[in-house]
Amino acid sequence: MVQLKSSKPVSVSFRIPYYTQWGQSLVVCGSEPVLGSWNVKRGLQLSPVHQGDELIWFGTLSLPKGFGPCEYSYYVVDDDRNVVRWEMGKKRRLLLPQTFEGGELLHLHDFWQVGADALPFKSAFKDVVFRRECTLEIEKPLGLIQNSLQNDDSLLVHFKVCCPNLQEGTPIYIIGSCSKLGNWKAQDGLKLFYAGDSTWHADCVLPKGDFPIKYKYCKCSKGGNISSETGPNREIALDSSITEPRYLFRSDGMLRELPWRGAGVAIPMFSVRSETDLGVGEFLDLKLLADWAVESGFHLVQLLPINDTSVYGMWWDSYPYSSLSVSALHPLYLRVQALSENIPMDIKVEIQKAKEELDGKDVDYEATLITKLSIGKKIFAQEKDKILTSNSFQNFFSENQEWLKPYAAFCFLRDFFETSDHSQWGRFSQFSIEKLEKLISKDSIHYGVICFHYYIQYHLHMQLSEAAEYARKKGVILKGDLPIGVGRNSVDTWVYPNLFRMNTSTGAPPDYFDKNGQNWGFPTYNWEEMAKDNYAWWRARLTQMAKYFTAYRIDHILGFFRIWELPEHAMTGLVGKFRPSIPLSQEELERDGIWDFDRLARPYIPQELLQIKFGDSWTFIASSFLNEYQKNRYEFKEDCNTEKKIASKLKSFSGRSLLQNEDHIRQELFDILQNIVLIRDPENPRNFYPRFNLEETSSFKDLDDHCKNVLKRLYYDYYFHRQEILWRENALKTLPALLNSSDMLACGEDLGLIPSCVYPVMQELGLIGLRIQRMPSEPGLEFGIPSQYSYMTVCAPSCHDCSTLRAWWEEDEERRQRYFSSMVGSDLLPPSRCVPEIANFIIRQHFEAPSMWAIFPLQDLLILKEEYTTRPAKEETINDPTNPKHYWRYRVHVTLEALIKDKELTSIIKDLVLGSGRSHPGKHAEKQVIPESAIATTEKKQIASGKEKANVATPLNGVPRKEAVAVSN
Repeated sequence: MVQLKSSKPVSVSFRIPYYTQWGQSLVVCGSEPVLGSWNVKRGLQLSPVHQGDELIWFGTLSLPKGFGPCEYSYYVVDDDRNVVRWEMGKKRRLLLPQTFEGGELLHLHDFWQVGADALPFKSAFKDVVFRRECTLEIEKPLGLIQNSLQNDDSLLVHFKVCCPNLQEGTPIYIIGSCSKLGNWKAQDGLKLFYAGDSTWHADCVLPKGDFPIKYKYCKCSKGGNISSETGPNREIALDSSITEPRYLFRSDGMLRELPWRGAGVAIPMFSVRSETDLGVGEFLDLKLLADWAVESGFHLVQLLPINDTSVYGMWWDSYPYSSLSVSALHPLYLRVQALSENIPMDIKVEIQKAKEELDGKDVDYEATLITKLSIGKKIFAQEKDKILTSNSFQNFFSENQEWLKPYAAFCFLRDFFETSDHSQWGRFSQFSIEKLEKLISKDSIHYGVICFHYYIQYHLHMQLSEAAEYARKKGVILKGDLPIGVGRNSVDTWVYPNLFRMNTSTGAPPDYFDKNGQNWGFPTYNWEEMAKDNYAWWRARLTQMAKYFTAYRIDHILGFFRIWELPEHAMTGLVGKFRPSIPLSQEELERDGIWDFDRLARPYIPQELLQIKFGDSWTFIASSFLNEYQKNRYEFKEDCNTEKKIASKLKSFSGRSLLQNEDHIRQELFDILQNIVLIRDPENPRNFYPRFNLEETSSFKDLDDHCKNVLKRLYYDYYFHRQEILWRENALKTLPALLNSSDMLACGEDLGLIPSCVYPVMQELGLIGLRIQRMPSEPGLEFGIPSQYSYMTVCAPSCHDCSTLRAWWEEDEERRQRYFSSMVGSDLLPPSRCVPEIANFIIRQHFEAPSMWAIFPLQDLLILKEEYTTRPAKEETINDPTNPKHYWRYRVHVTLEALIKDKELTSIIKDLVLGSGRSHPGKHAEKQVIPESAIATTEKKQIASGKEKANVATPLNGVPRKEAVAVSN
């Protein structure tokens, strides 16, 4: 705390350039009462002044005696002082110099902090990529001023800049247009001092006659090489319209360097194969994967979700996005050999036998999990006393008991009642702390079973922690995956039922992945309830994830703007609505001349439709499933008026000759059930939602022109206009809770039907988006253009939810020709197979893209070498989104040990990394440039398959050759 020596207050003036919209203004708010004590409505409102082409916001306050230090931030507010947005990054710090005696006039020159400014301080960069072997020593803490003012014709200027990527022994200087800043000569510039937390600062006294001054920051390497920051010169001018200050504190944000770009590999944990595993990838295999990543020049390994999904006790649980617990790790990834150093010989023999039996082409989910748990129980029987009383276990239990206890109890009750449907658990169906504690108490006869689940989770934690720390030391980021949903029959819905809408289901409207939409089966979130404790459930979830990962992918980030909500009785994903959303009211529809709501909101089933769909069988279908409520008009019977009821009734007809093609009959009945124009709101019958793709229904086509025109207009308004403000506000309530819960680097999967508010919000929050070339976000494009991707993106040629690059290339001849023509620039016949030269071209497009990250599925990288393409391409697909019961079982057909030994493949990949100018582990040992020869060689290669030949003779999309530069260190 600074004690002012004079009774005169210090006058502090805030200055920040920022463009607002009409009706908005800026407020500075902070931790002290004079700045509102973080109540924005009581903060200091700033006033705008136009200066040239900038809008500058000013505000002044007097600081009382004894003030400081103080944190503060800037906020955009509306006329009622409601927060519209706030700056991202760390809180600013106001610390008055110890030399101040009172009466001084201090100007703070700040710049608005966007989300991207905070990225270098995320753990992915701070603790992994920019990780230092030693800690830089603080040379001069903030608040210490080196110089003092001697006369009124001078100004003391304090400069501050952040630079997280700086090696020890690399000083930072300011060079500029005046003598105190070296007259642009680095050797005479102003040297900055390290203040901790990646911040450098210095001060100097400048004559007022030197202003305006222009300057830049620069770094001086150990070899004496000077690298000046990129971009235009910075400038400080004195404002003649306000009282000239004696002290000016300039916060310049980040030192401007060429944007950092890195690369990574994506592979599900279950798909990894090693010489040690038992039928599936295991957490300790990540150490080998990190080694291979380093050899290949990758800074990142991306996984699919790794939480326990053991809901059904069968292969359906292979779906990694439906978790039994959002905190528990999956026992599938346990290495049983590492459970003990004293495994008896008979168990070792059993492990070896299991290893041979489970070493198949694909994952045998059920057999693998049963085997691991069986072996785990045998080792637990001999090790439990030693482990459960150890300090390591006790610490683990203490830190994780809030989720671990309910998880273990749930697993016991699931097995006892032979179902995960907790509504069937009798007196345990309603969770309570009292029942839980009694069930898991040491006096309980089930205590041993409970402890086994503790034991497995402890070892999973230890093994994953070991792998994560190994990767960090290697400079490799582990990137996790945050599923948008939670299993309906899960620990979380059992313990926190108030946080979920259990009578609903989550999905996605029709898009690239599925023209009929998707129904994932998860209950939607009760955001209103979650907000009451500031999203504590989400914050705990992210905190747990951050124990292992330094980056994460937010699955279906659109769900944090709005979620596609379906009734619980739906099986498909077509007839849903967005939550939240502004519905069409009955009054609104009536004003436009829409009156017959019964006609529009119930399935439209004329007799002609039944005859078209079912032919001669229509009468049997009608008598079995429908009632004729007026002549030639039908409605579904009560026992089959939902999709689940239809499916159930069809099973009762099993074996009848008229229903031999049950799947076809079910689909046609679903189509009829979905033949509506409006969906009535079950919570308010006077509100309606337009059915997705309503123009494709015969119900719509049979309407008069007036109704069609009105409904088309309202449909467009509902889906593409009226919700934007609401969805933006919803995202700005929910997403910051996630982002502020950890310092992991966050990436959002923003594929599908994208509202216009999504990209601005992601940019504002510093969220990195996803670009898949075959799913371009730009309208009118069939294929994305990697060279035009924005920096704040991850680019990839494919992902786990679509076919691999090789399968995509080979499955559609006409599309292949269009790609070859538009992207390669050749009208010749493209190879029918995705030969290594084709893969090299496509992969290099992505490496050279401006995107911060280029992340490649391992299957796509293996195409770079012919010998890895012997397996049928379709077998390498991880997921088929159109099949809700897809078996997630793909395993790479080559071990990690073999990949590490394959120096030819790692050399090919690393050359692509180096040639693109992307960073790689060990970059300080090698200066990274884009070698001209690497580009020329690739462009001269022939792409051939048999007799089909074509030359890749056009420049590849990516970094222009004339801009090939060394990556700053």
